[in-house]
Amino acid sequence: MIVMQPVLEIYTPDGFDLWPVAEIDPFGFLPLHGALSSAEVGTAMMRIADCNDSDPDGDRPPRPADAFGSFLHGLLTFDDPIAAGGLRVSDNSTGVVFLPGCCDGLEDWRNWHHLIEEGSLLGFGHDPVSPIAERFGETVRLTVNAEQNDSPVIELSVTELRHLLDGAGRDLADFLGLAAGWASRYLPDHSASVTAALARVLDLPAPPAQSRP
Repeated sequence: MIVMQPVLEIYTPDGFDLWPVAEIDPFGFLPLHGALSSAEVGTAMMRIADCNDSDPDGDRPPRPADAFGSFLHGLLTFDDPIAAGGLRVSDNSTGVVFLPGCCDGLEDWRNWHHLIEEGSLLGFGHDPVSPIAERFGETVRLTVNAEQNDSPVIELSVTELRHLLDGAGRDLADFLGLAAGWASRYLPDHSASVTAALARVLDLPAPPAQSRP
């Protein structure tokens, strides 16, 4: 059985205290879906905000003085915010796992549809680990590391990949809805703007505004 999951590259928080977070294995991947715990959502939101936490330049406004506003500033002001991670594909029958590469991001997850529709080769990283996805007729081949001649691969049909992408999209939409509710509780002053920014990261429509529980 082949499984596709949207995942966020994560690290173990060190001294983060703006909101509750969960302990995650360092440099691991957190699958995003609608059944995460509140602390896991907090970890995901911490990581996504951190991916965009850079000093303002150009036309971006200066950082706010408060801790919440300062940490969230990049996420809320970048036109195209990012999130380290991507789509992880696992073949449970062989144990082969295709991981996002260093040049991958959750914001680019819809590029997989270009592979299906146009046959465009997708590259997700570079030396020393270069995951690539290619289409050959009605077959898609996922090469774990194109730098190795004997790299493990996962092969699946275009039809199966379509179904997997549909499922990944649902997982992301479910996570977005869950995160919107989380933001209304833990970030009430920034809830709407954080939810809208997360929707931009995930390339999904923003869910309806939620009131604070």
